[in-house]
Amino acid sequence: MKVSELFMPTMKETPSDAEIESHKLMLRSGFMRQLSSGIYVYLPLGYRVLRKIENIVREEMDRAGAQEVHMSALMPKELWEESGRWAVFGPEMFKIKDRNEREYCLGPTHEEAFTYIVRNEVTSYRDLPKILYQIQTKFRDERRPRFGVMRCREFTMKDAYSFDMNEEGLDISYKKMYDAYVRIFKRCGLDVKIVEADTGAMGGSNSHEFMVPSSVGEAEIAYCKACGYAANLEKAECLDEPVENTEEIKQMQEVYTPNVRTIEELVNFLNIDAKRFVKTMIYKADDRFVAVLVRGDREVNETKLKNLLKANELELASVEDVERITGAKVGFAGPVGLSIEIYADNEVKYLKNFVVGSNKTDYHIKNVNLSDFKVTKFADLRNITQDDLCPKCLSQKVTIERGIEVGHIFKLGTKYTEAFNCVYTDEKGEKKPMIMGCYGIGINRTAAAIIEQMHDEDGIIWPITVAPYEVIVVPVNIKDEQQSKIAFEIYEDLQKKGVEVLIDDRDERAGVKFKDADLIGIPFRVTIGRKIADGRIEVRNRRTKESVEVDIESAVEFILNLINEEKARYKV
Repeated sequence: MKVSELFMPTMKETPSDAEIESHKLMLRSGFMRQLSSGIYVYLPLGYRVLRKIENIVREEMDRAGAQEVHMSALMPKELWEESGRWAVFGPEMFKIKDRNEREYCLGPTHEEAFTYIVRNEVTSYRDLPKILYQIQTKFRDERRPRFGVMRCREFTMKDAYSFDMNEEGLDISYKKMYDAYVRIFKRCGLDVKIVEADTGAMGGSNSHEFMVPSSVGEAEIAYCKACGYAANLEKAECLDEPVENTEEIKQMQEVYTPNVRTIEELVNFLNIDAKRFVKTMIYKADDRFVAVLVRGDREVNETKLKNLLKANELELASVEDVERITGAKVGFAGPVGLSIEIYADNEVKYLKNFVVGSNKTDYHIKNVNLSDFKVTKFADLRNITQDDLCPKCLSQKVTIERGIEVGHIFKLGTKYTEAFNCVYTDEKGEKKPMIMGCYGIGINRTAAAIIEQMHDEDGIIWPITVAPYEVIVVPVNIKDEQQSKIAFEIYEDLQKKGVEVLIDDRDERAGVKFKDADLIGIPFRVTIGRKIADGRIEVRNRRTKESVEVDIESAVEFILNLINEEKARYKV
């Protein structure tokens, strides 16, 4: 492809609304343009990258025995009512009506559609197991689309679903997908951490996320450098370590604390360590209110709380509700005398003579103990911190960092097959529900994660496996007949050898061409300049930034060897 004919609208300046490097570079390199908030158009270079990622995914899914199908993005309400998710999936679901007032949704995920198809077509144990997948557009009405394609309203996902006879079969299917994901991300050049995760709205039991460590990731992961344990913060277990507290019980004492609401303010005002306070947080879980207690230096893990309460929706109570329930302004809630259910983190069990809000504006209570109020249930309800030991090996404190979720696999069990009466007949003639797994990869997000992990001040550094083109040939002066002739000869020879190659035939300064080549991240740049007089050209590796001068006669063979060496880095 000639660059003069390529639709490649690069930008010199960074768009003001782009916050992270992948968003900036995908816009600056002419890979995509925004159509509306959270909705993007992919231009030729960007679309080539997405297709290459899709092809890697497709090859590895096929290799693992999965079969590709294509579902409709438009699904009827009745399908989602069968699973019970029409009312509970939440406001992220795009809901629409046709001209006859029938209701539909634009698919945010496809468990219902796949289960429906398998229910109607698979009836015998002889037809199992099956793993079906698609690479399809998904729609989610994000409250706050941000970070470019990291969180947007329309995106491409590979979603796969396995159907097995029993848990043993699911384990095999799950392992196949797990291994396929490892290969996929290796071939995409990504360094991923595989972490235990919460199953969330998808339901089910076991779950793993494939996370790309990044400071701009929306998720936090905790991992152990000693044993390899890794989990996202929503899932990471906090150990219940019994602490013997021989402190004598003291009498409760109300303390005047005017305008002192936060733990930090209380620590300074009362000169007491944050570990001696117990925070009382009021939550609305579906249509009921509950109080949650955690130590003053801890944070409530809302996912753990939501799972404990088996709630569909969970949010902090409004200011008005807090004041109605406690009788005090926000910042002074406490468990003593509270009329709603109280749930407490396990650490609270071992505290004595702690400080809580008094449910009275401008007052707190010192020397409160568990005998002074009733706890409905103790549980692990806090976020793990870097001061906590690994819950698996107990030998080292965990490390916490941010990450980008690029893949997620679930063991769904019978959540959907029971709802849809998706059953098979076993060897004895008995009908049993199929056991499901669910496996997703965000194609667009994978592209963005690659950029986040592989870029420099000059632009993108694509792995050769997903780069839009493998080589760009740059004649320094296209008007120089000799430079142009040699450049086109190398370009055409590389094309004949099956190399994906660009030639920058624009009448531009060499610096402009070099900057664009670096910006769009082409792995190898071949420069044809004045040194052709000595029979030499320059080949530069975008990743290593190393440049080598080679003879014109052997240039094509040299470039082919470099390409093969680079591809070998990503083989699995």
